Amino acid sequence: MKVGIVYDPIYLEHETGSHPENSQRLVAIMQLLEESGLSQKLIHIPPRMATIKELLAAHSRGMIDNVEFYSQRGGGWLDGDTPSSPASYTAALYAAGGLLQATDAVLSGETNSAFALVRPPGHHATYDRSMGFCLFNNVAVAARYAEQKHGLERILIVDFDVHHGNGTQDVFYEDPSVMYFSTHQYPHYPGTGDFDEIGSGAARGNTINMPFPSGCGDDEYHRAYYEILAPVARRFRPQIIFVSAGYDTHWADDLAGMKVSVSGFADIVTLIKGLANDLCEGRMVFTLEGGYNLQALAYSVKATFDVLLGNSKIDDPMGQPGNRGWKPAVESILEQVKKVHQLV
Repeated sequence: MKVGIVYDPIYLEHETGSHPENSQRLVAIMQLLEESGLSQKLIHIPPRMATIKELLAAHSRGMIDNVEFYSQRGGGWLDGDTPSSPASYTAALYAAGGLLQATDAVLSGETNSAFALVRPPGHHATYDRSMGFCLFNNVAVAARYAEQKHGLERILIVDFDVHHGNGTQDVFYEDPSVMYFSTHQYPHYPGTGDFDEIGSGAARGNTINMPFPSGCGDDEYHRAYYEILAPVARRFRPQIIFVSAGYDTHWADDLAGMKVSVSGFADIVTLIKGLANDLCEGRMVFTLEGGYNLQALAYSVKATFDVLLGNSKIDDPMGQPGNRGWKPAVESILEQVKKVHQLV
């Protein structure tokens, strides 16, 4: 099993200080991959800068120019949550371009799957606005690239970040060639992603939102992916699966209130891998989104690589959350989503 990794020190140069989305996230991940020996088992894919033309497939020229302008003047806040620094524009070009390199590697057969460990993250960036820690929407740029360069006609994007990927939804809401599936805490930032947001026009039904209440853990997420993602993916029959991999759903992450464990992420990735094997020759491209508890993030990313490599043992030193004493009610929302998307 050939698994690729994209990483470069340029991603550390997007300097955000004490902001939750900071360079120590990648430092922690890479340190664990090296110490565990896993890094040596991966195919290292060098990133490149995305071109303006490639970015324009998912973003307005004004939005791109705005990111460059802030970096050129020394950095600043693109919105109330999203800082930039002198090197942020370059890092963001390499983040999007790193995912394009991963896409090329998978679609050329150089690797079966790949994980782009990039920052800044991307899934909140809309067509014309950087927001939510995100400068450019890396996965949206990559999906357009897969269509335009490689001629793909059906692309599935799966997003398990704790926050709804409003930007990704925004870009593809009217596009029948892309299916977007998201599990997320709701209501929570950015306030979008209710179950009745399903796409429009020819793409009606191609946006599938699973708006979970706070407190959901491994069992609830297992049900969403096996009972909802699996059948809609089989119906859509994608030619590649992109994954916005956000690990802020972990129970130890302070930016939200979900209860997923490292083993729970491994379960999600196992399901996605099985779908990819059945539907699109195993072709998967992961890109890093959120995840702000450094230990939880590092071990969750390692678990993702373990699943992709076919390793049966998952290291989960943090285990399950303490006794919750209750379980959130999810049956109703599961049934609503199934009904809206004709799964019942």
